[in-house]
Amino acid sequence: MLQEHNFIINEESGRLDKVLTDLLPSITRSHIQQWIKEGNVSVNGEKLKANYKVQQGDEIAIIEPELVSLEVLAENIPIEIVYQDEDVVVVNKPQGMVVHPSAGHQTGTLVNALMYHITDLSGINGTIRPGIVHRIDKDTSGLLMVAKNDAAHEKLAAQLKDKTSLREYIALVHGVIPHEKGTIDAPLGRSKQDRKKQDIIDGGRSAVTHFTVLERFKDFTLVSLKLETGRTHQIRVHMKYIGYPLAGDPIYGPRKTLEGKGQFLHATTLGFKHPTSGEFLTFEAPLPKLFEDTLNNLRNM
Repeated sequence: MLQEHNFIINEESGRLDKVLTDLLPSITRSHIQQWIKEGNVSVNGEKLKANYKVQQGDEIAIIEPELVSLEVLAENIPIEIVYQDEDVVVVNKPQGMVVHPSAGHQTGTLVNALMYHITDLSGINGTIRPGIVHRIDKDTSGLLMVAKNDAAHEKLAAQLKDKTSLREYIALVHGVIPHEKGTIDAPLGRSKQDRKKQDIIDGGRSAVTHFTVLERFKDFTLVSLKLETGRTHQIRVHMKYIGYPLAGDPIYGPRKTLEGKGQFLHATTLGFKHPTSGEFLTFEAPLPKLFEDTLNNLRNM
């Protein structure tokens, strides 16, 4: 099943290949350029070149070729299923697990595990990302919603787009934040210095993060964060931007930090309107043991 993407340009600007790379951060620019060259991308119904300058109101359609070189296998990997019914699954993803297969991670992903434990998964995202409505980073732990059919997938994805779902995180950051609450409203896009990173850039995609201080330590602060948008690396980049990078973050944080297995970031609360019943469901996942042990160590210092 081929995956289709459709976008209407509202605030983005620049070359077609650059804009699409920002809109699809999991896809490399070279792949985007290849799709354009092969005619898989149309703007207002026309096949245009990669250097076309997008305009407000442009309607872009992409037919993403299936990655036939990747065979996704079901693997008997233990996963914590918090909730499951005929339409949706809520999973508590452990730190260190990639959400879906890619060229560098063909096995051991959440999708490999889901295919073993779950009979039905939506096909909207093709064979590589079945059921995956949204993602969290490899070294971020916590709650994800997974769709078991296409109708549920579309309704859940619409809630993310309309900002009606609830996503709250807990993070441990460097430094002592003096104020109790704050909002970070800073646009994100791919870094011009490092294509693997995100950065605050003019003309980037709108990104809003709210934070509340939960506890202060000598050199660290525990915060709760609520997302209005779900951009790639949003919390990690936003907290670095205001001078309080996540502890343990190998990309955006300082090198000398707390011992761990990556950034101390946990998706603790997930809420959404059930795609069939309409009931608003809320789920919570406790902090992983390593995270909790680290907090206790800081309290005793």
